[in-house]
Amino acid sequence: MKIDVLVPAIGESITEATMGNWLKAEGEFVEEDEIICEIESEKATVEINAEKPGVLHQIAKEGDTIEIGAKIAEIDTSASGTDAQPDKSQEVAKDEAQDAGTKETKETPKEESENLKISPVAANILQEAGIKPETVSGSGTGGKITKSDALQAVEKGKTTAKEKVRQEPSEKAQIEKTTATTTISGRSERRVRMTTLRKTIARRLLDAKHGTAMLTTFNEVDLLKVKELRSEFKDTFKEKHGIGLGFMSFFTKACTIALAEIPEVNAMIDGDELVYHDYSDIGIAVSTDKGLVVPIIRDAEKMSLADIEHEIANLAIKARDGKLTIDEMSGGTFTITNGGVFGSMMATPIINAPQSAILGMHAIKDRPVVVDGQIVIRPMMYIALSYDHRIIDGKESVTFLRRVKELLEDPMRMMLQV
Repeated sequence: MKIDVLVPAIGESITEATMGNWLKAEGEFVEEDEIICEIESEKATVEINAEKPGVLHQIAKEGDTIEIGAKIAEIDTSASGTDAQPDKSQEVAKDEAQDAGTKETKETPKEESENLKISPVAANILQEAGIKPETVSGSGTGGKITKSDALQAVEKGKTTAKEKVRQEPSEKAQIEKTTATTTISGRSERRVRMTTLRKTIARRLLDAKHGTAMLTTFNEVDLLKVKELRSEFKDTFKEKHGIGLGFMSFFTKACTIALAEIPEVNAMIDGDELVYHDYSDIGIAVSTDKGLVVPIIRDAEKMSLADIEHEIANLAIKARDGKLTIDEMSGGTFTITNGGVFGSMMATPIINAPQSAILGMHAIKDRPVVVDGQIVIRPMMYIALSYDHRIIDGKESVTFLRRVKELLEDPMRMMLQV
């Protein structure tokens, strides 16, 4: 009996995805609930499990654009593990494609022995990264170390490795795949097919620019008291809560208080109606290797600073490991983005539609300011609020930003809710 492996419903409004890595080879025996492949949607990477044990027969190729509900593979449940015969020609083809463009084929490292099963490409990757193959667990047939295993080992070891470029066969293969063309002058250029996530980011940014009446207002914050508070209690806080006290929790807490006081900033337009939220689901923009993602902190207004720090750390790890779920990135009533981690002094963030506003944090710099008639040096940050003028007027936007500034410059106000 053969059962179909179909692309599952990934999220509302998502109609297609991209075929990611096959974690099990063609013709390989798979166990029930074993992960056989990954599918990349515009929001997250989804793992597909085998419903029943059997021999896998692949249909979709890595890089293919696939519709929701499409058939990507079959599992022959009547076959046993002894009947499985992985298609080694496919693996060889992948290895050759990886080595294409080089004039010489690298030899398998000496570490490979008769008892160690490893593909030539995986061996080369580990050799260049200085990793011994015997320290890597293989997920291929008979414990064979595949290219995927090697890349994961390199990433875990925090060594540098070139990102794997996925190729998509099509009529325009020369454009769709990554190529390098060297000119007479010795210069080169590359064409890399945009990932589903990158295309979605581009589309949503354009939609936000063209679909909203976006304006940005600025202010500056003196973070002296926040820094003093962190310095005084950082050890006690970490000892008690098991996590460091960062700036983001202060900003998140300040925003939830300001959002409750100025509900227009926490609202959104739905057709001819305005939707006001009596809760604050705060999106925290996180930069990953694949692009910008915005996981959501649910009911942030009910959380303590420690709760917020734990949730931010958890979501950030999931984001960078590609483990965020659709639910963890869906919804959200307001977003915070921190360009300061990259050194940005001032910028105009783009609204994360359908939300109506986004707060931009920036780098903290010691600057001379006037306090009580005296020029003093203070740790200052420019903050920016981009907002949809269709729902938020200038009064509300400026009042919101001023309230955030007030709460951060005197953090005790957040504790006392005054």
